Amino acid sequence: MNRPPVIRPRRLRRTPALRRLAAETRLHPAELILPAFVREGIDEPRPISSMPGTVQHTIDSLRRAAAEAAEAGVGGIMLFGVPEQRDARGSAADDPDGILNLATRAVVEEAGDALVVQTDLCLDEFTDHGHCGVLDPDGDGGIDNDASLERYRSMTLAQAAAGSAVLGLSGMMDGQVAAVREALDEAGYEETAILGYSAKYASAFYGPFREAVDSQLQGDRRSYQQDPANRREGVREAELDLAEGADVLMVKPAMSYLDVLADVAAFSPVPVWAYQVSGEAAMIEAAAANGWIDRRRAIEESVLGIKRAGADAVLSYFAVELAGWIR
Repeated sequence: MNRPPVIRPRRLRRTPALRRLAAETRLHPAELILPAFVREGIDEPRPISSMPGTVQHTIDSLRRAAAEAAEAGVGGIMLFGVPEQRDARGSAADDPDGILNLATRAVVEEAGDALVVQTDLCLDEFTDHGHCGVLDPDGDGGIDNDASLERYRSMTLAQAAAGSAVLGLSGMMDGQVAAVREALDEAGYEETAILGYSAKYASAFYGPFREAVDSQLQGDRRSYQQDPANRREGVREAELDLAEGADVLMVKPAMSYLDVLADVAAFSPVPVWAYQVSGEAAMIEAAAANGWIDRRRAIEESVLGIKRAGADAVLSYFAVELAGWIR
């Protein structure tokens, strides 16, 4: 008598070697990007209380961190600057001798071609009000989109001159990719790439980041960052950035927006990256510190899930540590 075959998917899960061979998704160090903070006016790295293991660097300690990341095989480093002085226009952002631009030159010199040096192109770290753009002069607390784009153009030239290979446009202003692309091309920086933070949501998971950059924000950014309730809007924003010339698209945060990440990855002809943000990392650290989860397994699983959803690369504060585990 002919019997139907017994289907046993568990056969391919039986041993570590079989599981490894049958894995559909893999992580590689080159697909990881390390976010790093550099602060003006400090003599030694300053721990960030809400982000265990992450610090505000001096330029010298940032050099060492970049060298460590390159040695681990990490693909890139994303730099955020924390200035001593702030004003309404974020004047330190485009100062060639401002902390972010000085740090960029130092890391480019340190890492060379071993690491893709990227910079955050946003005003929030540099303004005394903590918003990502210039406030509307009518005084209602709103953002003047066009005035903000003019500041972005100026920051673009400063960051490109400092040697940044990829500009991370995280401000969520309308038309920001087109404005920055135009500024780059007119100044002869045609080879500088643009990372469009396309689907960036007004998330509660940015909390520890605010400490990391000493944010002056009062209120929220819901008038320009995306509503967490909206999925299709993330795809629409990504399509707009692509049409304006973005070389890479970003989904942020990652773990709570895997559906949006999968949607964007499904249509995008350019690489799609995702940011495992500060609050997502902090939750893992807190739960692990209490003995509730296995820290290493949780880190590996969380980043693997982001990759499985469609990310070509992942920004993660665990990048260097994770790279050491998976090499």
